[in-house]
Amino acid sequence: MQQHLFAGTALALLFAMPTTALHAQVDAPVHEPIIEVPRHAVEEEQDVIYTIVEVMPEFPGGKEALLEYLQKNVVYPPKAQAAGISGTVYVTFVVRPDGSITDAKVLRGIGGGCDEEAQRVVKSMPNWKPGTQRGVAVPVQYNLPVRFK
Repeated sequence: MQQHLFAGTALALLFAMPTTALHAQVDAPVHEPIIEVPRHAVEEEQDVIYTIVEVMPEFPGGKEALLEYLQKNVVYPPKAQAAGISGTVYVTFVVRPDGSITDAKVLRGIGGGCDEEAQRVVKSMPNWKPGTQRGVAVPVQYNLPVRFK
């Protein structure tokens, strides 16, 4: 009789718990076995363009070198200066496994020739250190803001 009464009390306490505690118990991570992916499986996916990888691509010399490169090479278009156009142009491009830059496109521009200038400078960048996934260099999409002011 006491066991039945205890079970009813525990059940009542369970329903009295906040729902977040119940969700935490339900959503607890399930440990799945680690699956080894053969290196050739990654190499076969070279046509896949990644957006996030274990090691992201890097401009030679790092972020500071990239900023210095942009400052030295971006020319503020006279048309944009005369019109008082300023802002940030967002350029997307792909860093290939060999570090080369391809597929440079303006995601969001500001006009006045700034979009074309940002795209020109990105296309003329030296090869980057490529991104890697599972130790293999893979193509990675990278978005770069170029500020005009």
